[in-house]
Amino acid sequence: MARIPRLYLITDRQATGGRPLPEVVGAALRGVAGSGLAPDLVAVQIREKDLGGRELTELARPLRAITAAAGAGLWINDRIDVALAVGADGVHLGGGSIEVAAAARIAGNLGIAVSAHGPEGVGALAASAGARIAFALLGPIHDTPSKRPFGPPLGTGAITAAVAAGIPIVAVGGIEPPRVRDVLAAGAQGVACIRAVMAAPDPAAAVDAFCQELK
Repeated sequence: MARIPRLYLITDRQATGGRPLPEVVGAALRGVAGSGLAPDLVAVQIREKDLGGRELTELARPLRAITAAAGAGLWINDRIDVALAVGADGVHLGGGSIEVAAAARIAGNLGIAVSAHGPEGVGALAASAGARIAFALLGPIHDTPSKRPFGPPLGTGAITAAVAAGIPIVAVGGIEPPRVRDVLAAGAQGVACIRAVMAAPDPAAAVDAFCQELK
């Protein structure tokens, strides 16, 4: 069974400053070693929506090797076929993906995570397929450019409201290490980030800073 990540690293190869994505992810995961946070509580989600199935598989294979060597999980955004092909731990379904029940019929032993943009969305998902959902990514909690299309920040109160639906919550959106403890106090089981690690000059140091707050 896929672990619920305490730290969920979401990829964006356009944010790496020209560095190859496997290089950045490998460096980031080196930041877990010695941090005090168990490696299996860290996961990487490959979220490169512009890539077709073949390109995404070619990118995912080395990342599967890197995450496996580090003891971390690997999730693939939307593409169940790619997740199965590379031996990922789970698939992450966004708002435009197929329904959880349909995904579950073909996902085999893959974990299934979902995205939600408010407590009501989490509640609806819990009512329809809660037993099959490993966790819900809820955000944006704070302002962040990548999440502005989804509306204004929800604030930490939305986490507390969403947790009541019974699905574990991983919070996303403008979360830097100084904000981690408030997010956890509101009920989140983990935090997710994109640019805070992908764009960091030193991804290992960025991840270590998160781990120090999460452990």
